[in-house]
Amino acid sequence: MKVPTGPSGPYRLLARALTAGVLVSASACSLHGVLRPADAPSVERPATSATPSLTDAQASAALITQGELGGHWSATQGGATWRDGLLKTRTDAPDCQRLLDGLYAEDLLGEPTGARAVVGLDESGNAAQLRYQVAAYAAPSEVDAKLAWLRTLPSKCAQFTSTDVRGGRLNVTVVPSVLPGVGDAREGLRLTMSDASAANAGDGSGAAPMLTLDFAAVRVGDRAVSLTNGGLGGAAQDSTQQAVQIGTQRLQDVLAGRPPTTAPATPTTAPVEPTTMPVEPTTAPVKPTTRPVNPTTAPANPLTGRPTEPLTESPADTDNTTADTADTADTADTADTADTADTADTADTAQEG
Repeated sequence: MKVPTGPSGPYRLLARALTAGVLVSASACSLHGVLRPADAPSVERPATSATPSLTDAQASAALITQGELGGHWSATQGGATWRDGLLKTRTDAPDCQRLLDGLYAEDLLGEPTGARAVVGLDESGNAAQLRYQVAAYAAPSEVDAKLAWLRTLPSKCAQFTSTDVRGGRLNVTVVPSVLPGVGDAREGLRLTMSDASAANAGDGSGAAPMLTLDFAAVRVGDRAVSLTNGGLGGAAQDSTQQAVQIGTQRLQDVLAGRPPTTAPATPTTAPVEPTTMPVEPTTAPVKPTTRPVNPTTAPANPLTGRPTEPLTESPADTDNTTADTADTADTADTADTADTADTADTADTAQEG
């Protein structure tokens, strides 16, 4: 019987398979060290620390200041009472209720996902309040979706009725407002509320608005500025537009690393004019009452003792000389008269003797 010296049959096939597996493994191990990173499939890893699109310092630097709006604006003294009495009302229209709730909560653009800064201002002229916010959101598309919804409200909520906590009914009107063409996208609304019972009194006069409130929002990338401005005394539309114009430009300057642009405040009063005219002198300058004194003697010749040139007298001196001559003549006449009287007395005495 012949004994096999090597694997044969099934055993040979198994040995060949094992040998091939060892060779493949060895080749893989030898090539693993020469694979380049570019040859391996790229794997995107989630960022551990993404750079924020707006920092807290930038948000604060982008806020407007009270001096840039003109008028009588100052730091706010707190939320006005009309916010609870008029904005916390109920209506059956879902979009209109969402508008009222958003105005009350100051979140019509949604909750910011990044840094934010807020400033409140009061206006003493018509008791208006302005709340201005700079904030970062998740994406530009998120802000654009809110702006698109706001754009539909002047038609969906053009006129509707709401009910306050006491059961009073209010007529609400929503119209679009024009904003400066700044930023990447923008939208503005004006909301007015009036007493429904006064409007339905039947006298034809209607009802004066109890509240006038502007809302404006402007997107700059994934950041946005938004504001409400108004109150029971009305809302100055020029203040709303000025805040949007200045605030958007300031945010763009801050994001670009430029110094914030500051608009000069509009003077509230005209320069004060003088109430009195300059005082003119009431008396003329005093003129000298005497003429300069001319010399009375002329220089004398040392040899002869006579004047070297004739003495020139002024008219005043001549007058004085004439007066002196007249006085001398009067004295002479008086002396002659006295002498004549003495002679007469002597003659009379002789005759008596």
